Amino acid sequence: MSSNHTIELTQDNFNDQISQSDQPILVDFWADWCQPCRMVGPTIDELAEEYAGRVRVAKLDVDAHGEIASQLGISSIPTILLYREGEVIDKFVGVTAKDVLAEALDRAAA
Repeated sequence: MSSNHTIELTQDNFNDQISQSDQPILVDFWADWCQPCRMVGPTIDELAEEYAGRVRVAKLDVDAHGEIASQLGISSIPTILLYREGEVIDKFVGVTAKDVLAEALDRAAA
């Protein structure tokens, strides 16, 4: 469920990936059983391709790494967080249209 430009986040690499990113990073919190997550997945992959080099795109499987989702207060999936310089600058819950996400990425990468 990811493209060549998508980073798979885990308990081990989450903090480093977020805090050390020199680009904005979009993180999709998802689970394999979640139908809305499956609907958003291809959009996330497309954005990863289209914004490669300007924005990093990552996914975190909440079933495999639920502790992180819990620490961040994520109770519904899909949840998409946009980070810049280690801070959340935007949040989307539920199925979100590609153009809405692209606008957020454009603002973050400006």
